[in-house]
Amino acid sequence: MSASQRVLVGLSGGVDSAVATHLLIEQGYQVEALFMKNWEEDDAPGYCAAAEDLADAQAVTERLGIPLRTVNFATEYWDRVFEQFLAEYRALRTPNPDILCNSEIKFRAFLDHALTLGADWIATGHYARVMHQADRASLYLARDANKDQTYFLHRLDREQLGRVLFPLADLTKPEIRAMAESLGLANASKKDSTGICFIGERRFADFLARYLPREPGPIETPEGQVLGEHQGLAYYTIGQRQGLGIGGQAGAAEAPWFVAAKDPAKNVLIVVQGGNHPLLFAEGLSGEQLHWISGAPPAPAPFDCLCRLRHRQPLQACTLVEYHKGHCQVHFATPQRAVTPGQSAVFYYGDRCLGGCIITSAI
Repeated sequence: MSASQRVLVGLSGGVDSAVATHLLIEQGYQVEALFMKNWEEDDAPGYCAAAEDLADAQAVTERLGIPLRTVNFATEYWDRVFEQFLAEYRALRTPNPDILCNSEIKFRAFLDHALTLGADWIATGHYARVMHQADRASLYLARDANKDQTYFLHRLDREQLGRVLFPLADLTKPEIRAMAESLGLANASKKDSTGICFIGERRFADFLARYLPREPGPIETPEGQVLGEHQGLAYYTIGQRQGLGIGGQAGAAEAPWFVAAKDPAKNVLIVVQGGNHPLLFAEGLSGEQLHWISGAPPAPAPFDCLCRLRHRQPLQACTLVEYHKGHCQVHFATPQRAVTPGQSAVFYYGDRCLGGCIITSAI
């Protein structure tokens, strides 16, 4: 690779982006790092560790001998991600803000900022593979199936992917930690971040209550037996087991309860007992905001492909039976559990990520 090509790496303070930065330096790029702040912390300490992450990022760049820039995308994050996050919860759906953050902030606001600084590429520590071929770029699964993050990247387009490098595509997490250790990086054993930064370690319901009013109502079985009270339908997701507060109700105390449905008209949360209850499974789904990475569907409907409904779920055989103006219907080869409105269904041909949709309903 030509030493004249400049890469701006999104450095989070974690070990993945740190090793990605090292690999790019080894490959001969002119490398600089950028730390993005995407959320303005509240007054309570410990909920968003941006200051600690920045200190870790600074330690990495000092060790690797490259400059570190910082940028604040908090306004863009609020406008493009968080407002939609709240709108989805108000609609009693369960959104995935990380997907929107990638398409709108990490690979749009960041990319635009990098280009204004004269960078040729941006890079991150995501576990994914991008294939650059002539005037098109495609997204593929990473080698480490347990860490693969294409699910979170499926809303990117070819223009974005055409400027992106994913140096970790062929590495596993243990290999990355070993490499960081050998390089003497202080964050070699740093715990992986989980969840959403603006929520952090606090209880999710307490955070959401700051923005959405609690509207309690009954928790019922499908037959109408009242088991308890929920705090508001927005605070629960399909398939949820924890936090229902109804253990031991209606006999068979050893069998846990799961959220199966929401009835907004009656403000009722419907639960079933046992993880394999039929009401937890669906034959297919309806979706909206259908997005193809290539800009067009790979084949006329109906066509067979693979899909996943959540991060790390093994790929499932399915058929896109129809799609039209951003809407689609999908049929599963095998009934799928906890098909959750607001979450994403992501489609694949083999190891190539095609795109995906937002789930509107199970069918």
